[in-house]
This record gives sequence, C-alpha cells and structure tokens, in this order.
Amino acid sequence: MSRRKEKDGKLALLRGVPLFANLDDHELGEIARHADQISVPEGQVLVSQDAAGNSFYVIIEGAADVVRDGQKLAELTDGDFLGEMALLEDLPRSATVVTTAPTRVLEMHRREFSGVLDEAPHLARKMLATMAHRLRNADEQLVT
Repeated sequence: MSRRKEKDGKLALLRGVPLFANLDDHELGEIARHADQISVPEGQVLVSQDAAGNSFYVIIEGAADVVRDGQKLAELTDGDFLGEMALLEDLPRSATVVTTAPTRVLEMHRREFSGVLDEAPHLARKMLATMAHRLRNADEQLVT
C-alpha cells in the first residue's frame, strides 16, 4: 500500500472516533502519524478485563468479541474502536477483547498520544471540548 493510501486510510478511521470528531485533516494527520498498523491473529487477546490499559485501537479489518465476566457484550468489526479512555487515564480495562478472525488494527499508545498533545496543545483543547459536549449530552439523557 502506498504511503498516501495508508495515510488516507488512517485519517478515515480516526475521523470515525468521537474523541477526534472536531479535528480537521491536518490535525488528524498529527494523531495518525503516531499510530501503528499491526496484524493480530485470530484468538489473540487485545485487552484483558481488569488489566491496566495504555493503548487505543481502531479495527481496520477483521473482528473481535468484547467479553465481560465471561459474557459476550458486543462484536467489533471494521471501523469500530476500543480503549479510547486509555489514551487519557490509567484505569483497568472494563472488558476483554479477543479477535475472532485475523485482524488488522490501528494502535496508539498513551505515551505517543501524550507526546502529540505536548507538541500541539490546541489539539488537547479541541478534544476536551468534544469530551465536554459528549458528557453534557450523556448527562441530559440521564435526566430525561
């Protein structure tokens, strides 16, 4: 795959992540250049329930099950993401995610994400505004 196609693919995937909703293509590019594409075989655990998490993933191609306390909660497929909060804080994972097919993911570690924010604080402000908006909406849904 050409570098241009790879970059465009990363941008398209990241555009679908609510945390990055207010970023323009240049800003998404800043995030994307710190994310790696990795291949994960079927049956591999991406994250384990109750384990510390430090990575965020977007499924490029493939599938994975989300399991909590032995119960399947959801199936993730192309374009779905997990671990968004691991970019911001060091809390235990709320579920286990295991691939159910050979899967390619876009992975970003908290360390790299923090580096991007250190280099470009305006991105942090935009993402915080997005999070505040989402929190307000969630709060309003709880009240109604």
